[in-house]
Amino acid sequence: MTAAIADSTEVFQAFADATRLRLLNLLVEQELCVCDLCELLEEEQPKVSRHLAYLRRAELVTVRDEGKWKYYRATRGANGLRKTLLRCVKSCLREMEPLQTDLQRLTQHECDECC
Repeated sequence: MTAAIADSTEVFQAFADATRLRLLNLLVEQELCVCDLCELLEEEQPKVSRHLAYLRRAELVTVRDEGKWKYYRATRGANGLRKTLLRCVKSCLREMEPLQTDLQRLTQHECDECC
């Protein structure tokens, strides 16, 4: 298997999970910390962190450290397949539930230094 095929397989597998799609849906909108993501998705921290690690390995999200906290966002400057799929999340998938509800929660959510 070529490196390009293996890379594409990893990217598609990252999109093949509902929790990871929900995370990407939020992270294409804005940078968020793990505790905000847990609250918005109503999921436990270990599960969210595990899926964020998967998305990092697939180079779909990046992380920024600030003190002891980590802030995630969708990879900016992604190219090729990643760019196309992230654009699809932003334009095609967000009408689906629970992605639409997650975005509504995000607009009402205050990131208040919960970390």
